[in-house]
Amino acid sequence: MNVLYIVPYTPNPIRVRPYQLIRALARRGHRVTLATVWENAREKQELDEFIKNGVDVIAAPLTKQQRIYNSLRTLPTALPVQANFCRSPQLLRSVGLRLNAHAQELDIVHTEHLRGAEYRVWLMDQMQAHGLRKRIPVVWDSVDCISYLFEQAVRYNSASPIRRMIMRLELGRTRRYEGRMANRFDRVLVTSQADRQALLDLSGGTAPVSVLSNGVELAHFVPADRLRHPDTVVFSGKMSYHANVAAALYLATQVMPVVWEKKPSVRLIIAGSQPAPAIRQLAESQPERVTVTGRIPDMRQPLQEASVSAAPLLYGAGIQNKVLEAMACATPVVASSRALAALTVQPGKDCLVADTPAAFADALLRLLNDDTLCGQIGAAGRRYVERNHDWGRIGAALDDIYCSVIRTTASS
Repeated sequence: MNVLYIVPYTPNPIRVRPYQLIRALARRGHRVTLATVWENAREKQELDEFIKNGVDVIAAPLTKQQRIYNSLRTLPTALPVQANFCRSPQLLRSVGLRLNAHAQELDIVHTEHLRGAEYRVWLMDQMQAHGLRKRIPVVWDSVDCISYLFEQAVRYNSASPIRRMIMRLELGRTRRYEGRMANRFDRVLVTSQADRQALLDLSGGTAPVSVLSNGVELAHFVPADRLRHPDTVVFSGKMSYHANVAAALYLATQVMPVVWEKKPSVRLIIAGSQPAPAIRQLAESQPERVTVTGRIPDMRQPLQEASVSAAPLLYGAGIQNKVLEAMACATPVVASSRALAALTVQPGKDCLVADTPAAFADALLRLLNDDTLCGQIGAAGRRYVERNHDWGRIGAALDDIYCSVIRTTASS
């Protein structure tokens, strides 16, 4: 199968979904062309890994100035700003040249995220311009329903005032856009049933939306072969992302004070890149109790060394990779219902679930005070991800989706 895979940001181990799906498709013997943008030298270098694994890469720089221009250019239109945020004229030209030479060889096009949806409009124009004799199906991996995420963020008032204002302004545009675009693709993918239902509601119930779960790299995220640090709680994730900021602040200011009343020795580790000022302030105000790591070279280290992983998300969309990665490391997890909404875990067996500060603190203390329970929950979590979230199986499921879409398109 010949796949053109368009991603509006550099796939890497942090942007794990396209990174792993592209690798899985290549391992399954498909010819994959990755069309993407890079924002700095590190991201450009990360693309070399795909080339080494047989993926054909078409890449172009995306500067801050281009993103600002894209946003200002979109504001007067009916489109949400995200629709054109990652538009790269240089990438479009490069892909256009490739289509001109090899479009007849393509079997399917895959584009990711709301930021990649507008590439479909451009692709359709290009295919018409090239007089393509066959219609090439296009799959849109929406990943999450962005308007569903915005609705929650506005409701919980967790973002900064400026970000909340932007979300309110964008919410109506994003709803209309997602509802319209969901009906324009041959298949739409999301990571959870809740996001699927949200897109169906927006599209009038007619969009071809399927759930394709996220996975975890089981050979990479493994249980530690060393002793864990006692009395440590870890929260992991990109710490500039508003939902993670809200969860970390909730954990540090509402849950942990209850824990510290009963067990003052407990340390909170907030691990992840680009910590927001409010997150850095936590460590500055309580350096003896809170550590904020910033970007670290290997996220396994804090997950493997901590006693417990906490995921008290107040809102969110899709699957929480932080939960899957902790489980894969056999680190016992305490999570909110929202953090587990897309999973099929058994509460009390695979992890502990709590939705109030008192209940969350109690669950953390249960694990921190019981090494046997920690071992049981951690081992069960590892078994859960092995059964349900192996990237090889998810890549095979994507392969099946492609085949189904190609067959349907050929017969229509």
